[in-house]
Amino acid sequence: MQTSASAPALRFRPLSAQAARGYAMPTIELIVEVASDSGYEVRTITLNVEVRIAAQRRQYGESERDRLGEVFGDASQWPKSMRSLQWMRGSINVPRFSGSTQIRIPLPCTYDFDVVASKYLIALEAGDIPVDVLFTGTIFYCGDDGGLQIAMIPWDGEVSFRVPVAAWRQAVDAAFPE
Repeated sequence: MQTSASAPALRFRPLSAQAARGYAMPTIELIVEVASDSGYEVRTITLNVEVRIAAQRRQYGESERDRLGEVFGDASQWPKSMRSLQWMRGSINVPRFSGSTQIRIPLPCTYDFDVVASKYLIALEAGDIPVDVLFTGTIFYCGDDGGLQIAMIPWDGEVSFRVPVAAWRQAVDAAFPE
């Protein structure tokens, strides 16, 4: 096994965001395409994922502004107080692929009022939730000599999503009716 500083460059492309079924708690799945044009076979990727709500990239109605006071303070303070909110941080194992593959990133949804991201989501009435998804991790691939190579994935892999508020409500309502 060799270690290489020049791993196949990975590209991430957002495909969809939807309420998911089959999880123990309400969940939204982000579907992302992972691609590499290097020609190397990717054996696996241990992908660290961080999902942040980019609150400053959205417009808010009057009633939403009122409800978001607990999260960001008075609307007059928002230029200084409104920052990204962490929604999720976790790891995903990406199986073997050549060219490209699709991954599913589960975003847990909760009504836990102690979680700032939940307070933010509950305050929204409609529209989209702007999120940034950041990637890093370790890639295992076959090098030019056919041997297994390992490299770190830098934090520069990022995609932006517009998650429908309706998808969040659908996921939560399915698990917590009424």
